[in-house]
Amino acid sequence: MTGGTGSLGRVLVHRILGCELGRPESVTVFSRDEAKQHAMRLDFQHRAVATDDVLYDEHGSLHFRIGDVCDFSALAAVLRDADVVFHAAALKQVPACEYHPFEAVKTNVLGAENLVRAIREQRLGVETVVGVTTDKACKPVNVMGMTKALQERILAQANLEGGGTRFLTARYGNVLASRGSVIPLFHKQIRRGGPVTVTTPEMTRFLLSLDDAVDTVFAALREGKRGETYVPRAPAVRVTDLAAALVGERDVPIAITGVRPGEKTHEILVSEEESTRTIVRGDYLAIGPILPELRTEDDGLEPFEGPEYSSAQELLDRVGVEELLRRNALRVEDEPSFHL
Repeated sequence: MTGGTGSLGRVLVHRILGCELGRPESVTVFSRDEAKQHAMRLDFQHRAVATDDVLYDEHGSLHFRIGDVCDFSALAAVLRDADVVFHAAALKQVPACEYHPFEAVKTNVLGAENLVRAIREQRLGVETVVGVTTDKACKPVNVMGMTKALQERILAQANLEGGGTRFLTARYGNVLASRGSVIPLFHKQIRRGGPVTVTTPEMTRFLLSLDDAVDTVFAALREGKRGETYVPRAPAVRVTDLAAALVGERDVPIAITGVRPGEKTHEILVSEEESTRTIVRGDYLAIGPILPELRTEDDGLEPFEGPEYSSAQELLDRVGVEELLRRNALRVEDEPSFHL
């Protein structure tokens, strides 16, 4: 798991060690932040006995490796015994990527290329690579989205290079209360008495829980074909409704601050161009690869109907937003927000 100390990585590792995909021989977290690795190691080693989950052999099967996906040799070394790779390492904070675009290119684009190159050149026995991507990669207007769009294409094209590895991606929207999301920022602003800052009244976003995000990654792993992009059918909200639901009855003002560099008013998970090669597969949309050599027939499956899949469509009302927050209350983390 590259980038395995992030919010998604921690839940993903927990569920893998819970034997949801079968009993793992080992799970390796590969990331460059030693402090987060140390905290994660302690968290897993000292988990309370009273729990609904039974983690499989957490001391013997969970390993940590310091390294950067930009470092080819370090990445190649950690991949040597891998069967499945979840590639989540990314520079993902939208304003930071705007001010440091080449750093985003190095991590999000060259990191993916290093992964593909290591598997190909060293003829590693990796069975599947699932890249974790974002709605911002669809019709991108910011550096983060542009680099993640290129990452999607790099992983799809890797399927043409021969070898037995299946490369595909899982694309989803904003994760409730994850690192860098808006909910922890809103909570902090509310505790300080406000104002709660919203960039524009029209802004909408897809929202899903960390477990929903992991479900999407697992669905891609189980069902996805080479070069496909898996997309969840996620609820969407107006950000002003989200802020108002969190404020509740408290006397906290909501301020409109203006759109920040690289922000969209609405997010899109499937574009008009992609919709013509998208099918409905259970609870998910599967976007077929743009390269014709990778396309396969899906007889009997329902085609996606609609010019695009946007967060401006089918918005939850205020009651729906409150219920969504209630269902995911345990995922709220008190961390600063850098992008929405």
